Amino acid sequence: MNVPLPSSTTREIAPELARSWLLVAATRPETFDDAAASHADAVVLDVEDAVDASHKDSAREDVVRWLGAGNRGWVRINDATSEWWSADLEALRSAQGLLGVMLAKTEFGKQVTDTYHRLGARVPVVALVESAVGIENATEIARADGAFRLAFGSGDFRRDTGMSADREAMAYPRARLVISSRAGGLPGPIDGPTVGSSHPILREQSAITVAMGMTGKLCLSPDQTPVVNEVISPTRTDVEWAFEFLEDFEARGRIVRDGSDLPRLGRARKIMQLAEAFNVLPAGR
Repeated sequence: MNVPLPSSTTREIAPELARSWLLVAATRPETFDDAAASHADAVVLDVEDAVDASHKDSAREDVVRWLGAGNRGWVRINDATSEWWSADLEALRSAQGLLGVMLAKTEFGKQVTDTYHRLGARVPVVALVESAVGIENATEIARADGAFRLAFGSGDFRRDTGMSADREAMAYPRARLVISSRAGGLPGPIDGPTVGSSHPILREQSAITVAMGMTGKLCLSPDQTPVVNEVISPTRTDVEWAFEFLEDFEARGRIVRDGSDLPRLGRARKIMQLAEAFNVLPAGR
């Protein structure tokens, strides 16, 4: 098991490495502070799916007010084809404390680019891909101006395609997002959330996230975030292996012995980068 991971209030995780992305309903401003104080690497105030059409304006105002009170966070905005997209961007364009936006139901690269430029070309956009069309255009989306990371809206994707939540059924869209992220020069994508309160199931599904090459996961409650952080972080055993490999590599004058050394060197360096970011110590040290 990894060493305990610090709270986001004491150790800020760079968004390109962020593991747990906590969705918080914008209709519940009384929960914003608790979410910000949780173990979530990134807090995402949700003015899209979590907000009824009749409450969009008031929820948006509460988000802007909270961001303007010295707080920082991300906002999931309504999709570019909706009647609320423009109003979201207008309200957030000058919002203090806005770290970035998560664009719902992204299907085309132009939607990301338009969002990015409407926000003054200064706010990163996480493109939430939630449909068959979005998956087919994932590389175009990843290469769009302003795209920061891709995220998987797995629930809406299943509703759109009729596919099940089984690991095998979801392997293709997950792999597509991973490959497209790499092709677009983006960090690893963010997986969809686990529904329910079972931590063993959450742990199992987070392990699938890691196995597929995804590096983040949406969370639906603060208590999910420590589990996601732990599973997505390198294990202490992995860190020990990386530490010893790099130590040996330096001791032999950085000499490459065979064709397997360079891939192992790259993996070891990546593990150590993550270990430092997430404060995971080698086993026995």
